[in-house]
Amino acid sequence: MTAVEADRQVRGLVRLGGTTPGVLSGFALVLIVVALVAGALTGLGVQTRVQATQDLAARSGPLSVAAEQIYQSLSDADATATGAFLSGGLEPAATRQRYEADIAQASGTLAIAVAARDPADITASGSALATLSEQLPVYTGLVETARADNQQGLPLGAAYQREASTLMRSRLLPMAQGLYRSETAQVTADQGGAGAFPILELLLGLLVLGLLIAAQVVVCRRTNRVFNVGLLGATAATLVSLLWVMVSGIAVMGDIGASQRDGSAQVETLAAARIATLAARSDETLTLVARGAGQAYQADFVQVDKQLGDLLTTAGNQATDGGVRAKIDAAKADHAAWSTAHGTLRKADDSGDFGTAVTVAIGTAPDSAATAFDKLDRDLRDAIDQTRAAFTAKVTSAGAALNGLVAVVGVLAVLTAAGAGAGIWRRLRDYR
Repeated sequence: MTAVEADRQVRGLVRLGGTTPGVLSGFALVLIVVALVAGALTGLGVQTRVQATQDLAARSGPLSVAAEQIYQSLSDADATATGAFLSGGLEPAATRQRYEADIAQASGTLAIAVAARDPADITASGSALATLSEQLPVYTGLVETARADNQQGLPLGAAYQREASTLMRSRLLPMAQGLYRSETAQVTADQGGAGAFPILELLLGLLVLGLLIAAQVVVCRRTNRVFNVGLLGATAATLVSLLWVMVSGIAVMGDIGASQRDGSAQVETLAAARIATLAARSDETLTLVARGAGQAYQADFVQVDKQLGDLLTTAGNQATDGGVRAKIDAAKADHAAWSTAHGTLRKADDSGDFGTAVTVAIGTAPDSAATAFDKLDRDLRDAIDQTRAAFTAKVTSAGAALNGLVAVVGVLAVLTAAGAGAGIWRRLRDYR
Protein backbone atom coordinates (compact mmCIF):
# COMPACT_ATOMS: atom_id res chain seq x y z
CA MET A 1 0.00 0.00 0.00
CA THR A 2 1.40 3.37 -1.05
CA ALA A 3 1.49 6.42 1.14
CA VAL A 4 -1.20 8.07 -0.97
CA GLU A 5 -3.54 5.10 -0.60
CA ALA A 6 -2.94 4.98 3.14
CA ASP A 7 -3.69 8.69 3.39
CA ARG A 8 -6.94 8.21 1.49
CA GLN A 9 -8.03 5.41 3.79
CA VAL A 10 -7.27 7.51 6.86
CA ARG A 11 -9.24 10.44 5.43
CA GLY A 12 -12.11 8.05 4.64
CA LEU A 13 -12.15 6.74 8.20
CA VAL A 14 -12.12 10.27 9.57
CA ARG A 15 -15.06 11.24 7.36
CA LEU A 16 -16.91 8.07 8.38
CA GLY A 17 -16.24 8.84 12.03
CA GLY A 18 -18.02 12.15 11.64
CA THR A 19 -21.17 10.57 10.21
CA THR A 20 -24.02 9.26 12.32
CA PRO A 21 -23.23 5.59 11.51
CA GLY A 22 -19.59 6.19 12.42
CA VAL A 23 -20.45 7.87 15.71
CA LEU A 24 -22.94 5.16 16.63
CA SER A 25 -20.51 2.40 15.69
CA GLY A 26 -17.82 4.00 17.82
CA PHE A 27 -20.20 4.24 20.79
CA ALA A 28 -21.22 0.61 20.36
CA LEU A 29 -17.62 -0.57 20.33
CA VAL A 30 -16.65 1.53 23.36
CA LEU A 31 -19.71 0.47 25.33
CA ILE A 32 -19.18 -3.22 24.66
CA VAL A 33 -15.50 -3.10 25.59
CA VAL A 34 -15.97 -0.91 28.66
CA ALA A 35 -18.94 -2.94 29.92
CA LEU A 36 -17.03 -6.22 29.66
CA VAL A 37 -13.81 -4.83 31.15
CA ALA A 38 -15.69 -3.11 33.98
CA GLY A 39 -17.59 -6.34 34.66
CA ALA A 40 -14.36 -8.32 34.79
CA LEU A 41 -12.65 -5.82 37.12
CA THR A 42 -15.73 -5.59 39.34
CA GLY A 43 -15.95 -9.37 39.51
CA LEU A 44 -12.25 -9.52 40.41
CA GLY A 45 -12.74 -6.98 43.20
CA VAL A 46 -15.71 -8.88 44.57
CA GLN A 47 -13.80 -12.16 44.36
CA THR A 48 -10.97 -10.60 46.38
CA ARG A 49 -13.48 -9.76 49.12
CA VAL A 50 -15.01 -13.22 48.88
CA GLN A 51 -11.57 -14.80 49.29
CA ALA A 52 -10.76 -12.60 52.30
CA THR A 53 -14.08 -13.57 53.90
CA GLN A 54 -13.47 -17.25 53.22
CA ASP A 55 -9.98 -16.95 54.72
CA LEU A 56 -11.48 -15.42 57.84
CA ALA A 57 -13.94 -18.27 58.15
CA ALA A 58 -11.70 -21.16 57.14
CA ARG A 59 -8.06 -20.16 57.68
CA SER A 60 -6.93 -17.09 59.58
CA GLY A 61 -9.84 -17.18 62.02
CA PRO A 62 -9.43 -20.87 62.95
CA LEU A 63 -5.64 -20.60 62.98
CA SER A 64 -5.76 -17.65 65.37
CA VAL A 65 -8.01 -19.75 67.62
CA ALA A 66 -5.55 -22.65 67.35
CA ALA A 67 -2.59 -20.41 68.21
CA GLU A 68 -4.48 -19.01 71.21
CA GLN A 69 -5.37 -22.51 72.38
CA ILE A 70 -1.74 -23.63 72.09
CA TYR A 71 -0.58 -20.75 74.27
CA GLN A 72 -3.31 -21.15 76.85
CA SER A 73 -3.00 -24.93 77.03
CA LEU A 74 0.75 -24.69 77.57
CA SER A 75 0.39 -21.95 80.15
CA ASP A 76 -2.35 -23.81 82.01
CA ALA A 77 -0.31 -27.02 81.90
CA ASP A 78 2.62 -25.23 83.55
CA ALA A 79 0.43 -23.62 86.20
CA THR A 80 -1.25 -26.97 86.89
CA ALA A 81 2.05 -28.87 87.05
CA THR A 82 3.57 -26.48 89.58
CA GLY A 83 0.38 -26.59 91.63
CA ALA A 84 0.41 -30.39 91.54
CA PHE A 85 4.03 -30.40 92.69
CA LEU A 86 3.03 -28.56 95.87
CA SER A 87 0.61 -31.34 96.79
CA GLY A 88 3.54 -33.63 97.55
CA GLY A 89 3.93 -37.24 96.54
CA LEU A 90 0.31 -38.02 95.67
CA GLU A 91 -1.26 -35.31 93.56
CA PRO A 92 -5.07 -35.11 93.16
CA ALA A 93 -6.41 -37.15 90.24
CA ALA A 94 -8.31 -34.14 88.89
CA THR A 95 -5.12 -32.09 88.81
CA ARG A 96 -3.26 -34.79 86.93
CA GLN A 97 -6.11 -35.15 84.45
CA ARG A 98 -6.15 -31.40 83.85
CA TYR A 99 -2.41 -31.36 83.13
CA GLU A 100 -2.65 -34.30 80.74
CA ALA A 101 -5.66 -32.74 78.99
CA ASP A 102 -3.70 -29.49 78.52
CA ILE A 103 -0.71 -31.29 77.02
CA ALA A 104 -2.95 -33.39 74.76
CA GLN A 105 -4.81 -30.30 73.55
CA ALA A 106 -1.60 -28.38 72.95
CA SER A 107 -0.09 -31.32 71.01
CA GLY A 108 -3.24 -31.88 68.95
CA THR A 109 -3.75 -28.21 68.14
CA LEU A 110 -0.06 -27.87 67.29
CA ALA A 111 -0.39 -30.73 64.82
CA ILE A 112 -3.38 -29.00 63.19
CA ALA A 113 -1.45 -25.72 62.91
CA VAL A 114 1.53 -27.51 61.38
CA ALA A 115 -0.71 -29.24 58.82
CA ALA A 116 -2.31 -25.93 57.83
CA ARG A 117 0.99 -24.16 57.20
CA ASP A 118 3.27 -24.34 54.18
CA PRO A 119 6.29 -26.64 54.68
CA ALA A 120 8.59 -23.60 54.33
CA ASP A 121 7.00 -22.06 57.42
CA ILE A 122 7.93 -25.15 59.43
CA THR A 123 11.51 -25.50 58.21
CA ALA A 124 12.37 -21.78 58.39
CA SER A 125 15.04 -20.76 60.87
CA GLY A 126 13.49 -19.91 64.23
CA SER A 127 10.13 -21.30 63.23
CA ALA A 128 7.71 -21.11 66.16
CA LEU A 129 5.94 -24.31 65.12
CA ALA A 130 9.22 -26.23 64.80
CA THR A 131 10.46 -24.98 68.19
CA LEU A 132 7.19 -25.85 69.89
CA SER A 133 7.15 -29.32 68.34
CA GLU A 134 10.73 -29.99 69.41
CA GLN A 135 10.65 -28.51 72.92
CA LEU A 136 7.25 -29.69 74.17
CA PRO A 137 8.48 -33.29 74.70
CA VAL A 138 11.52 -31.90 76.55
CA TYR A 139 9.22 -29.97 78.86
CA THR A 140 6.96 -32.92 79.60
CA GLY A 141 10.05 -35.05 80.29
CA LEU A 142 11.28 -32.56 82.88
CA VAL A 143 7.86 -32.46 84.52
CA GLU A 144 7.72 -36.24 84.74
CA THR A 145 11.20 -36.34 86.28
CA ALA A 146 10.19 -33.71 88.84
CA ARG A 147 7.01 -35.66 89.59
CA ALA A 148 8.88 -38.94 90.09
CA ASP A 149 11.43 -37.30 92.40
CA ASN A 150 8.67 -35.56 94.33
CA GLN A 151 6.83 -38.84 94.88
CA GLN A 152 10.01 -40.26 96.38
CA GLY A 153 10.54 -37.19 98.56
CA LEU A 154 13.74 -36.19 96.77
CA PRO A 155 14.56 -32.44 96.97
CA LEU A 156 15.96 -32.57 93.43
CA GLY A 157 12.38 -32.65 92.14
CA ALA A 158 11.95 -28.93 92.87
CA ALA A 159 14.96 -28.12 90.69
CA TYR A 160 13.51 -30.12 87.80
CA GLN A 161 10.14 -28.42 88.24
CA ARG A 162 11.76 -24.97 88.14
CA GLU A 163 13.79 -25.99 85.08
CA ALA A 164 10.60 -27.16 83.34
CA SER A 165 8.86 -23.87 84.12
CA THR A 166 11.89 -21.91 82.96
CA LEU A 167 11.85 -23.78 79.65
CA MET A 168 8.13 -23.11 79.31
CA ARG A 169 8.39 -19.41 80.09
CA SER A 170 11.61 -18.66 78.22
CA ARG A 171 11.08 -20.68 75.03
CA LEU A 172 7.71 -22.36 74.59
CA LEU A 173 5.39 -19.53 75.64
CA PRO A 174 7.26 -16.77 73.74
CA MET A 175 7.09 -18.89 70.58
CA ALA A 176 3.40 -19.59 71.13
CA GLN A 177 2.78 -15.90 71.75
CA GLY A 178 4.61 -14.97 68.55
CA LEU A 179 2.51 -17.48 66.62
CA TYR A 180 -0.67 -16.05 68.12
CA ARG A 181 0.32 -12.48 67.27
CA SER A 182 1.10 -13.37 63.65
CA GLU A 183 -2.23 -15.15 63.21
CA THR A 184 -4.10 -12.29 64.88
CA ALA A 185 -2.40 -9.85 62.51
CA GLN A 186 -3.55 -12.01 59.58
CA VAL A 187 -7.13 -11.88 60.90
CA THR A 188 -6.92 -8.08 60.99
CA ALA A 189 -5.53 -8.02 57.44
CA ASP A 190 -8.30 -10.28 56.15
CA GLN A 191 -10.91 -8.13 57.90
CA GLY A 192 -9.44 -5.10 56.16
CA GLY A 193 -9.61 -6.83 52.78
CA ALA A 194 -13.12 -8.16 53.25
CA GLY A 195 -14.59 -4.99 54.75
CA ALA A 196 -13.04 -2.42 52.40
CA PHE A 197 -15.48 -0.03 50.72
CA PRO A 198 -15.98 -1.13 47.06
CA ILE A 199 -15.00 2.25 45.65
CA LEU A 200 -13.33 0.89 42.48
CA GLU A 201 -16.35 -1.26 41.61
CA LEU A 202 -18.71 1.68 42.14
CA LEU A 203 -16.57 3.99 40.00
CA LEU A 204 -16.53 1.42 37.22
CA GLY A 205 -20.30 1.05 37.41
CA LEU A 206 -20.76 4.84 37.29
CA LEU A 207 -18.43 5.02 34.27
CA VAL A 208 -20.51 2.48 32.35
CA LEU A 209 -23.72 4.20 33.42
CA GLY A 210 -22.37 7.57 32.27
CA LEU A 211 -21.39 6.18 28.86
CA LEU A 212 -24.83 4.60 28.43
CA ILE A 213 -26.56 7.91 29.21
CA ALA A 214 -24.27 9.71 26.78
CA ALA A 215 -25.01 7.08 24.11
CA GLN A 216 -28.76 7.53 24.54
CA VAL A 217 -28.43 11.32 24.23
CA VAL A 218 -26.40 10.92 21.03
CA VAL A 219 -28.84 8.38 19.59
CA CYS A 220 -31.76 10.65 20.39
CA ARG A 221 -30.13 13.66 18.73
CA ARG A 222 -28.87 11.76 15.70
CA THR A 223 -31.93 9.63 15.00
CA ASN A 224 -34.78 11.54 16.68
CA ARG A 225 -35.68 8.36 18.60
CA VAL A 226 -36.45 9.12 22.23
CA PHE A 227 -36.33 5.55 23.52
CA ASN A 228 -33.91 2.78 22.64
CA VAL A 229 -34.92 -0.56 24.11
CA GLY A 230 -31.43 -2.05 23.95
CA LEU A 231 -29.75 0.90 25.63
CA LEU A 232 -32.50 1.14 28.24
CA GLY A 233 -32.06 -2.57 28.99
CA ALA A 234 -28.29 -2.11 29.25
CA THR A 235 -28.81 0.84 31.58
CA ALA A 236 -31.16 -1.20 33.76
CA ALA A 237 -28.64 -4.06 33.95
CA THR A 238 -25.88 -1.63 34.93
CA LEU A 239 -28.06 -0.04 37.62
CA VAL A 240 -28.93 -3.44 39.06
CA SER A 241 -25.25 -4.42 39.14
CA LEU A 242 -24.24 -1.09 40.66
CA LEU A 243 -26.90 -1.21 43.37
CA TRP A 244 -26.25 -4.88 44.13
CA VAL A 245 -22.53 -4.29 44.55
CA MET A 246 -23.14 -1.20 46.68
CA VAL A 247 -25.76 -2.79 48.95
CA SER A 248 -23.78 -6.01 49.42
CA GLY A 249 -20.61 -3.99 49.99
CA ILE A 250 -22.25 -1.92 52.72
CA ALA A 251 -23.69 -5.08 54.31
CA VAL A 252 -20.28 -6.75 54.29
CA MET A 253 -18.63 -3.66 55.75
CA GLY A 254 -21.17 -3.69 58.58
CA ASP A 255 -20.72 -7.41 59.29
CA ILE A 256 -16.93 -7.30 59.17
CA GLY A 257 -16.89 -4.21 61.38
CA ALA A 258 -19.14 -6.03 63.85
CA SER A 259 -16.92 -9.13 63.68
CA GLN A 260 -14.06 -6.96 64.85
CA ARG A 261 -15.96 -4.84 67.37
CA ASP A 262 -18.08 -7.63 68.90
CA GLY A 263 -15.67 -10.48 68.23
CA SER A 264 -11.96 -10.41 67.48
CA ALA A 265 -11.11 -7.18 69.37
CA GLN A 266 -12.78 -8.49 72.51
CA VAL A 267 -11.31 -11.96 72.05
CA GLU A 268 -7.83 -10.45 71.89
CA THR A 269 -8.30 -8.55 75.16
CA LEU A 270 -9.96 -11.48 76.94
CA ALA A 271 -7.30 -13.90 75.70
CA ALA A 272 -4.60 -11.57 77.02
CA ALA A 273 -6.44 -11.48 80.37
CA ARG A 274 -6.61 -15.26 80.51
CA ILE A 275 -2.93 -15.55 79.61
CA ALA A 276 -2.10 -13.11 82.43
CA THR A 277 -4.27 -15.16 84.79
CA LEU A 278 -2.40 -18.34 83.97
CA ALA A 279 0.99 -16.61 84.22
CA ALA A 280 0.08 -15.19 87.63
CA ARG A 281 -1.03 -18.61 88.86
CA SER A 282 2.25 -20.13 87.73
CA ASP A 283 4.17 -17.37 89.53
CA GLU A 284 2.13 -17.92 92.69
CA THR A 285 2.82 -21.64 92.88
CA LEU A 286 6.47 -21.34 91.80
CA THR A 287 7.06 -18.92 94.66
CA LEU A 288 6.19 -21.74 97.04
CA VAL A 289 8.06 -24.40 95.05
CA ALA A 290 11.20 -22.28 95.38
CA ARG A 291 10.92 -22.49 99.23
CA GLY A 292 12.28 -19.08 100.23
CA ALA A 293 14.05 -18.29 96.95
CA GLY A 294 11.00 -17.21 94.97
CA GLN A 295 11.26 -13.43 95.25
CA ALA A 296 11.58 -13.06 91.48
CA TYR A 297 8.38 -15.06 90.96
CA GLN A 298 6.53 -12.91 93.51
CA ALA A 299 7.73 -9.72 91.81
CA ASP A 300 6.52 -11.05 88.48
CA PHE A 301 3.19 -12.00 90.06
CA VAL A 302 2.65 -8.42 91.25
CA GLN A 303 3.41 -7.06 87.78
CA VAL A 304 1.22 -9.56 85.93
CA ASP A 305 -1.59 -9.18 88.46
CA LYS A 306 -1.71 -5.43 87.82
CA GLN A 307 -1.76 -6.08 84.09
CA LEU A 308 -4.64 -8.51 84.62
CA GLY A 309 -6.66 -5.88 86.47
CA ASP A 310 -6.13 -3.38 83.64
CA LEU A 311 -7.14 -5.94 81.02
CA LEU A 312 -10.33 -6.81 82.87
CA THR A 313 -11.23 -3.11 82.97
CA THR A 314 -10.56 -2.78 79.24
CA ALA A 315 -12.58 -5.90 78.50
CA GLY A 316 -15.51 -4.51 80.48
CA ASN A 317 -15.39 -1.28 78.48
CA GLN A 318 -15.25 -3.20 75.19
CA ALA A 319 -18.13 -5.57 75.98
CA THR A 320 -21.14 -5.08 73.69
CA ASP A 321 -23.15 -8.11 74.81
CA GLY A 322 -24.91 -8.37 78.16
CA GLY A 323 -23.88 -11.99 78.65
CA VAL A 324 -20.21 -11.21 78.01
CA ARG A 325 -20.36 -8.20 80.32
CA ALA A 326 -21.83 -10.38 83.10
CA LYS A 327 -18.96 -12.86 82.72
CA ILE A 328 -16.41 -10.04 82.91
CA ASP A 329 -18.06 -8.62 86.03
CA ALA A 330 -17.88 -12.08 87.60
CA ALA A 331 -14.22 -12.30 86.58
CA LYS A 332 -13.51 -8.99 88.29
CA ALA A 333 -15.09 -10.32 91.50
CA ASP A 334 -13.05 -13.53 91.20
CA HIS A 335 -9.90 -11.48 90.71
CA ALA A 336 -10.62 -9.52 93.89
CA ALA A 337 -11.18 -12.77 95.81
CA TRP A 338 -7.95 -14.19 94.44
CA SER A 339 -6.02 -11.08 95.50
CA THR A 340 -7.35 -11.52 99.03
CA ALA A 341 -6.41 -15.20 99.08
CA HIS A 342 -2.96 -14.43 97.69
CA GLY A 343 -2.42 -11.91 100.47
CA THR A 344 -3.28 -14.60 103.02
CA LEU A 345 -0.95 -17.03 101.28
CA ARG A 346 1.98 -14.59 101.28
CA LYS A 347 1.44 -13.68 104.91
CA ALA A 348 1.56 -17.34 105.93
CA ASP A 349 4.62 -18.09 103.79
CA ASP A 350 6.52 -15.01 104.92
CA SER A 351 5.89 -15.95 108.55
CA GLY A 352 7.28 -19.46 108.00
CA ASP A 353 3.93 -21.26 107.96
CA PHE A 354 4.59 -23.12 104.72
CA GLY A 355 1.86 -25.70 105.27
CA THR A 356 -0.86 -23.09 105.58
CA ALA A 357 0.48 -21.26 102.52
CA VAL A 358 0.28 -24.46 100.46
CA THR A 359 -3.24 -25.17 101.71
CA VAL A 360 -4.38 -21.70 100.67
CA ALA A 361 -2.61 -22.07 97.32
CA ILE A 362 -4.00 -25.45 96.24
CA GLY A 363 -6.84 -26.18 98.66
CA THR A 364 -10.49 -26.52 97.69
CA ALA A 365 -11.95 -24.20 100.34
CA PRO A 366 -14.20 -21.39 98.98
CA ASP A 367 -11.67 -18.76 100.06
CA SER A 368 -8.58 -20.52 98.65
CA ALA A 369 -6.45 -19.10 95.86
CA ALA A 370 -7.06 -22.23 93.76
CA THR A 371 -10.84 -21.80 93.97
CA ALA A 372 -10.71 -18.12 93.00
CA PHE A 373 -8.27 -18.88 90.18
CA ASP A 374 -10.45 -21.66 88.78
CA LYS A 375 -13.56 -19.45 88.83
CA LEU A 376 -11.71 -16.57 87.18
CA ASP A 377 -10.27 -18.82 84.49
CA ARG A 378 -13.69 -20.37 83.81
CA ASP A 379 -15.41 -16.98 83.50
CA LEU A 380 -12.78 -15.72 81.09
CA ARG A 381 -12.99 -18.90 79.03
CA ASP A 382 -16.79 -18.55 78.78
CA ALA A 383 -16.50 -14.90 77.76
CA ILE A 384 -13.95 -15.82 75.06
CA ASP A 385 -16.26 -18.53 73.72
CA GLN A 386 -19.17 -16.07 73.49
CA THR A 387 -17.19 -13.37 71.70
CA ARG A 388 -15.65 -15.93 69.38
CA ALA A 389 -19.16 -17.14 68.48
CA ALA A 390 -20.12 -13.53 67.67
CA PHE A 391 -17.07 -13.26 65.39
CA THR A 392 -18.00 -16.45 63.55
CA ALA A 393 -21.64 -15.39 63.13
CA LYS A 394 -20.72 -12.01 61.63
CA VAL A 395 -18.12 -13.47 59.26
CA THR A 396 -20.67 -16.06 58.11
CA SER A 397 -23.20 -13.28 57.52
CA ALA A 398 -20.63 -11.33 55.47
CA GLY A 399 -19.95 -14.39 53.35
CA ALA A 400 -23.67 -14.87 52.74
CA ALA A 401 -23.98 -11.27 51.48
CA LEU A 402 -21.37 -12.02 48.79
CA ASN A 403 -22.78 -15.39 47.71
CA GLY A 404 -23.25 -15.50 43.94
CA LEU A 405 -22.29 -11.85 43.46
CA VAL A 406 -19.38 -12.61 41.12
CA ALA A 407 -21.67 -14.60 38.81
CA VAL A 408 -24.35 -11.90 38.96
CA VAL A 409 -21.85 -9.18 38.06
CA GLY A 410 -20.55 -11.24 35.15
CA VAL A 411 -24.02 -11.97 33.75
CA LEU A 412 -25.13 -8.35 34.07
CA ALA A 413 -21.94 -7.14 32.35
CA VAL A 414 -22.64 -9.43 29.40
CA LEU A 415 -26.28 -8.24 29.31
CA THR A 416 -25.09 -4.63 29.38
CA ALA A 417 -22.71 -5.20 26.48
CA ALA A 418 -25.30 -7.16 24.51
CA GLY A 419 -28.05 -4.59 25.14
CA ALA A 420 -25.84 -1.67 24.14
CA GLY A 421 -24.66 -3.44 20.99
CA ALA A 422 -28.14 -4.57 19.98
CA GLY A 423 -29.71 -1.17 20.66
CA ILE A 424 -27.21 0.75 18.56
CA TRP A 425 -27.22 -1.94 15.84
CA ARG A 426 -30.94 -1.42 15.32
CA ARG A 427 -30.33 2.28 14.65
CA LEU A 428 -27.44 1.46 12.29
CA ARG A 429 -29.76 -0.70 10.22
CA ASP A 430 -31.78 2.42 9.39
CA TYR A 431 -28.79 3.69 7.38
CA ARG A 432 -28.44 0.68 5.13
